[in-house]
Amino acid sequence: MALNGFSILDWLVIAAFLALMVAIGFHVSRRNRNETDYALGGRNMNPSMVGLSLFATLMSTLSYLSYPGEMIRYGPVLFFGILAYPLAYFAVKRFLIPRFMESNVTSAYEILEIKLGKGTRLLATVFFLLLRFLWMSTVIYATVSAALIPIFGIDPSYTPLITILLVLITLLYTTMGGLRAVVLTDVLQSGIMFLGAILVIGIIAFRIGDVHRIFNPSLIGHWEPIDWGFDATKRMTVGNILIMRFVWQICTSGSDQMAIQRYLATKDVRSASHSYKISLIANAGIELLLAAAGFMVLAYFSYHPGMMAPGTNIIDDADTLFPRFILVGLPAGLTGLIAAALMAAAMSSLSSGLNSSATVILEDIIKPYARRRVPDEKKDLRSIKLVSLLLGLAVTVSCWFVSRVTGNLLDVVVKVVNLVVAPLFVLFFMALFVKGATDRGTIFGGLLSFAVAIAISFFEIFGIKPLWIMPFALIAGILGGLIASFVGNRIKSLK
Repeated sequence: MALNGFSILDWLVIAAFLALMVAIGFHVSRRNRNETDYALGGRNMNPSMVGLSLFATLMSTLSYLSYPGEMIRYGPVLFFGILAYPLAYFAVKRFLIPRFMESNVTSAYEILEIKLGKGTRLLATVFFLLLRFLWMSTVIYATVSAALIPIFGIDPSYTPLITILLVLITLLYTTMGGLRAVVLTDVLQSGIMFLGAILVIGIIAFRIGDVHRIFNPSLIGHWEPIDWGFDATKRMTVGNILIMRFVWQICTSGSDQMAIQRYLATKDVRSASHSYKISLIANAGIELLLAAAGFMVLAYFSYHPGMMAPGTNIIDDADTLFPRFILVGLPAGLTGLIAAALMAAAMSSLSSGLNSSATVILEDIIKPYARRRVPDEKKDLRSIKLVSLLLGLAVTVSCWFVSRVTGNLLDVVVKVVNLVVAPLFVLFFMALFVKGATDRGTIFGGLLSFAVAIAISFFEIFGIKPLWIMPFALIAGILGGLIASFVGNRIKSLK
């Protein structure tokens, strides 16, 4: 029989999961002797584990919940984006990772000052912190309000309390163990995410019990025919998602401290490339599993409409069906395990965001303006731990403000996050690949890219849909940076 609500066994599973996270942080903390150990794991971490950590970091709860809903309502078009991964792997392995590994830095944004100047480094720091701070706050609040509260079956007034508890536990093991703790917990959390999706698929298949009922064509009658072309005025086509996924992979792998920090935590280019490959394989695997889970949830509620929440339907409320099944369709113990998978997705994103953001703040804001002449490893270690702690507290407070925002918050935040991805990579493209790039020209290109992203995201200029924010913002930013740098160099030569 399906159970409604959490049992004692489910709570025990959650408690054991959280206790294990803290225990890992405590165990690893004894290996951190300096800032490099804390931020980069001594630059000699296992590449496969680093790859799984990168996957878990970028697979937030928003993605974990939205992929099944996308499959239920719109069909498989989104998941064709996996086909862009081989090309992305070739480009990142060939053109980006070698340049990062030869730099021997702690923060990726140090590279920008070395190549161009302090202005570009500062702008990149602002872009990154804006991107990840908003991302962390939203992921945690959305996990608690949209997933955990309904699954736990408790009053929504407990949202702030659950949010604070989740942040504090993540903050505890992250602050103690640094990147080593982040990577180890990410590996464990990756396994829980995969197991959760597999269990949902298996349990629904067992309950329906008939292959013909599962693959009944009437279940997908609301799906629109697949559009294979490229069309910037349409929400989703195969061509659109291929472009978007490729550009997102390049921009994130080539400018986001959370990704670059993991490359730098391995010993050489080959190890870093292997880490990126593992992350792509894991990402493709979880997407396929979540697509299958979404299809199975669609079948389950089509045959058991009475199990849906009152006043909801399959099409309009597709995003709520996966967490709904976790609540009403799983036996005791497994409900807690799937809830732990959702918490794992959120905590891996938060822990990585805290560690990477603290590293950037120390390396790009505090150290450049500190008057200390002699390096002090112990003081740097204390400083980065303190910054991580303060960031975690700030995220907790910002989650409270997020809860006060009305309207379709998640759609707005997705657009805002995408505003910064391409502009951030524009700065790295100019620094790494444009010989005559200037500091001011690159700043102009980054700001132009940001402006184009805003125009598409909030005004849909020329009918361009938000899925195309990154490609158009990237092209505009690079062209703007090239022209501004060329003009700047010409003026300089005439003086």
